[in-house]
Amino acid sequence: MPEPGVVVIPSVNWQGLKTLYLKEVRRFFKVQLQTVWAPAMTTLLYLVIFSLALGRARGPVLGVPFADFLGPGLIVMGMIQNAFANSSSSLLVAKVQGSIIDILMPPLSSGELLVAYVAGAVTRAWLVGFAVWLVMLVAPGIDVPIRSPLLVLYFGTMGSVLLALLGILTGIWADKFDHAAAVTNFVIQPLTLLSGTFYAIDRVSPVMATISHANPFFYIIDGFRSGFLGVSDGLLGQGAVVLLVLDILLWWLCFRVLRSGWRLKA
Repeated sequence: MPEPGVVVIPSVNWQGLKTLYLKEVRRFFKVQLQTVWAPAMTTLLYLVIFSLALGRARGPVLGVPFADFLGPGLIVMGMIQNAFANSSSSLLVAKVQGSIIDILMPPLSSGELLVAYVAGAVTRAWLVGFAVWLVMLVAPGIDVPIRSPLLVLYFGTMGSVLLALLGILTGIWADKFDHAAAVTNFVIQPLTLLSGTFYAIDRVSPVMATISHANPFFYIIDGFRSGFLGVSDGLLGQGAVVLLVLDILLWWLCFRVLRSGWRLKA
């Protein structure tokens, strides 16, 4: 045993961080039919419905068939929605059940808590994205080859981190499940659906195009889609910078909120 006063964890509590991360992964993977495969099926239904309803009526979009244009956007839409759901529900359930003390009492810093929660949410996001992509590979009438893995990796990860951080803020703020559902229904869903997932910016009115460009979700979906199609609906460089800045700002905000203990320790 170390002598009293001797530092046991000099810098980062890697064991604690790993334990919390594995707890987060096992939490959603234990019910993977609900957390991974159900979102994949829902996303595939979106694809089938919109392809059947609009596929023949609409010509090529960005030079590709409408189903091929729709596919990558639906993949990343499922990813970011599940990243938000994972981090927000994890904190909210812990608060409602009273088990949040088990997270706050161990020797884990605010930064380590933040890393573990975000990493767990991003892991779920990529598992959902991979499941949706696998289903689309065998689905008839759609072609989703990856042309730029770096773009897919960057925008998929940065978008998942962004929504995971928003989920952490929501989980800390919410006192009951209705609060988290309100954020999902009135903030996350509208921003996702109005982000260019189902339409190209050059096909809408100038007002709608301006609204879409002001929506950070547009840059997530456009950058991720360009990794599949090889063409972009916007400015990839601008989108990459916008997401990086937003992630840094939200990371700082989440760190400060966790460190203060607001709505967690009171």
